[in-house]
Amino acid sequence: MTNTDQIALNLNVLIVDDDANIRKTMAYCLAAEGHTVVAVSNPADAIEEVRRKAFDLAFVDLWLGEEDGMELLPRLTTESPWTKIVVITGHASIESVVETMQRGATDYIVKPFSTDQLKLISRRVGRIKELENEVASLKEGLQRLGPEECLQSACTGMQRAIETARKAAPSEAIVLILGESGVGKSMFARAIHHWSLRSSRPMSVVSCPAIPPDLLESELFGHAKGAFTGAVRDYPGRIAACEGGTLFLDEIADITAPVQAKLLRFIQDKEYERLGESVSRRADVRIVAATNADLKTLVSEGRFREDLFYRLNVISLTVPPLRERREDILSMAKDFLIYFGKTNHKRISGFTDEAHQALLEHAWPGNVRELRNAVERAVILSSGETIDTYDILENIPQSTTSISLGDMVPLTIVEEQHIRRVLAKASSLQKAADILGIDQATLWRRRKTYGI
Repeated sequence: MTNTDQIALNLNVLIVDDDANIRKTMAYCLAAEGHTVVAVSNPADAIEEVRRKAFDLAFVDLWLGEEDGMELLPRLTTESPWTKIVVITGHASIESVVETMQRGATDYIVKPFSTDQLKLISRRVGRIKELENEVASLKEGLQRLGPEECLQSACTGMQRAIETARKAAPSEAIVLILGESGVGKSMFARAIHHWSLRSSRPMSVVSCPAIPPDLLESELFGHAKGAFTGAVRDYPGRIAACEGGTLFLDEIADITAPVQAKLLRFIQDKEYERLGESVSRRADVRIVAATNADLKTLVSEGRFREDLFYRLNVISLTVPPLRERREDILSMAKDFLIYFGKTNHKRISGFTDEAHQALLEHAWPGNVRELRNAVERAVILSSGETIDTYDILENIPQSTTSISLGDMVPLTIVEEQHIRRVLAKASSLQKAADILGIDQATLWRRRKTYGI
């Protein structure tokens, strides 16, 4: 059996045909291939099914009794734009094929067809879906554009977190990743998805603080055209887009109460509604969440739902801060140095002994993100073949105890240190923004500027 013949992916398949015998035969054949099949006889039932569940593949007969299957195609693509549609026709012509493609079809099959043809098409579509997922993953990797992430550590606490992630990954349990900003929570989330049985399906990453609170609900659950000002077309939402895969909610402590309620319902029932619709939809999506806040404190303060907290806290792992895993600092700095040396076309052999000492003595309040930024800046600004103490000390913030009001330092350094201290003590990003007297979007931009 060749790679083309092998089953690439188990699919959710919709069959729309008014002939009961054809529906039964097709459903039996595709189910035997490992696919999940729903078969209906008319366009109305087809639309109801795609509103309730995400389908990877749909077989649509062009003649559905007194109804025209051709009219169903644009409705299916609107409701479920990721579904590959294969038209079933008894009288194929160049004109009809062109028209079906223009209306959203991916392929067509002519009656009478064999079970081998059905299997071939489903395998081809499965492979296409796999390739689309791989492309999406590669695009995400290019956006991150950094040295290869590797979950290895000489630190006992980090090893414990990695072991927990590996054990939890093959299960369907929700994983809650805890840790300070910059420790690598997103890296753990991607690793859990990669190690899971859902790795061939999409992973969607939602940074909750980066999306305005009034838009987060729409981003997650989708909206119907006209649901609010600016909703000029239907939007399926992140949950629907990662059907069968993983949804990573970064900094989940920052979601508002209405979104918490809707998320709780989705976790419990796998059901949700888009904004502007009353139709309940279903999705098979695994949740991985992360936060740098103390959720128990937020629950006691009434700012985070207790029932949602217990739903999220099925399996939790804590990623230790960099100051607690100093045995990893030099190896990580070396990896960053090699990467940024290559990307900036610089020949830098390594760090001096004094620079090593400076790296080990720094508190790293920004954790791995701060270390990465410090090495990148040192590589870019260094004029020698080695990174010296001066390069490191010049390009990392002073320790949080060394700056006081009135010190002869630039205002940006004072602002950065103040933001770091507030973030370290505040229970959430919203609380930190309130203390600082700025909104969350402004705080997010400041964190990005200072690499916090």
